[in-house]
Amino acid sequence: MTYSIALNFEDGVTRFIDCKVGEKVLDAAFRQRINLPMDCSDGVCGTCKCRCETGAYDLGDEYIDDALTEDEAQERQVLTCQMVPQSNCVITVPVPSSACKTGTTRFAASVTGIARHADAAVDISFELDQAAIFLPGQYVNIEVPGSGQTRSYSFSSRPGEKHASFLIKHVPGGLMSSWLERARKAETVAMTGPLGSFYLREVTRPLLFLAGGTGLAPFLSMLEVLAERAETQRVSLIYGVTRDQDLVMVEALEAFAARLPNFSFVTCVADPGTAHPRQGYVTQHMAPAVLNNGDVDVYLCGPPPMVDAVRRHFKEQGVTPASFHYEKFTPNAIVTGDAA
Repeated sequence: MTYSIALNFEDGVTRFIDCKVGEKVLDAAFRQRINLPMDCSDGVCGTCKCRCETGAYDLGDEYIDDALTEDEAQERQVLTCQMVPQSNCVITVPVPSSACKTGTTRFAASVTGIARHADAAVDISFELDQAAIFLPGQYVNIEVPGSGQTRSYSFSSRPGEKHASFLIKHVPGGLMSSWLERARKAETVAMTGPLGSFYLREVTRPLLFLAGGTGLAPFLSMLEVLAERAETQRVSLIYGVTRDQDLVMVEALEAFAARLPNFSFVTCVADPGTAHPRQGYVTQHMAPAVLNNGDVDVYLCGPPPMVDAVRRHFKEQGVTPASFHYEKFTPNAIVTGDAA
């Protein structure tokens, strides 16, 4: 038996290692050629201090307070030279991946399906040369054939499979969009990842997902995982778009609502001339119940103006979510973060 340990580095790179029962994280990482920060390896110096975001573990008592104080331990900071996982874990490592002599995984991928949603988006699927291990919500960089350039897209599929899918916004004249117009089945591309700090954490309270346009993609991946494990916490999603034709993958959300009894969603369209029953922005359709008096974990993926608008809305309403994780995307870049 082994545990899967996700190491999230400061530069956004995530590497997964297997940790044997009773094995310390530092030893497991070294065994798999990842040089986590260390000096003494005896719980004395504190050089290997990281933070365990999710999962169960044992730290034992063979370290000194100067290396890890009681307050730090209460905040789930850990010494990887002493940490023995007791479940799958996610660990934040406060240094770049390059400092640990590691980096991203490279995938070879061939196109298996292309579904076009008018001029709004493309749902594209690939067969990979290896299983894509990532945290639901993370993204990869996809090389645009013949260009030498990459674009970043979040997985819309669940982790751990050799099949991967992405929901990509159509950008007229855009580098990726131009390739997608002529892409054919069996065409190959290269991907590197996984990347990003926007991912589903341990679920201990109700969840609120806020998606803007193709920012729906990472939530489809999260919902796959939540449905697979029959999550019992309430999960609410508000999906906002600019135009009626931008409202895509609604059938997938309806399917999740059938599989996951505690999941519900609403859609809205910003265009004043919309025929949709709910006109406006996600902030205008955020019922008080989904905020649960602040006892809620909020995940937001959308363009920068949407992220800024939601943050202003929370401030104006005097609501501080228990946690707030967001991902801003533009045609060329993704930025992830957390806010109080």
